[in-house]
Amino acid sequence: MTPFVISDEQTLDNAGIRVTAVRLLVWKTIRTRLANAFSIAELEELLPTVERSTLFRTMHTLVEGELLHEIDDGSAMQKYCVCTCEDHNHRRGHVHLTCTKCHRTYCLTNVEIPAVPLPTGFQVEHSEYIVKGICSECSRNS
Repeated sequence: MTPFVISDEQTLDNAGIRVTAVRLLVWKTIRTRLANAFSIAELEELLPTVERSTLFRTMHTLVEGELLHEIDDGSAMQKYCVCTCEDHNHRRGHVHLTCTKCHRTYCLTNVEIPAVPLPTGFQVEHSEYIVKGICSECSRNS
């Protein structure tokens, strides 16, 4: 039996995102050509015909639709990553690794952010857990 595959159009529609040619192009590019966390600059290189402002709006829409999540890895450049089913509770997301040499960020989707005891009445809206070090590729090249 063949597994059921949801089309990119259906994915956008299921997320409550109106399907347009640009949104579809951006989503397909992210899904097929960007394996790890990425910045708008990296996406711009892959889509030179799409205006930067359009990319920013599209990224915001994909984040709002919970298809992407934002990562602040301390590099002064906002990064994005495709959400997995487990990510949809952003209050308890996954751990990210950031290389201090090449500045790439990797998602560890199978490693949840550890529970943190909070004061009574405090409600978490979002949490991030960034581990910084040197990635295996940079270690090999040193």
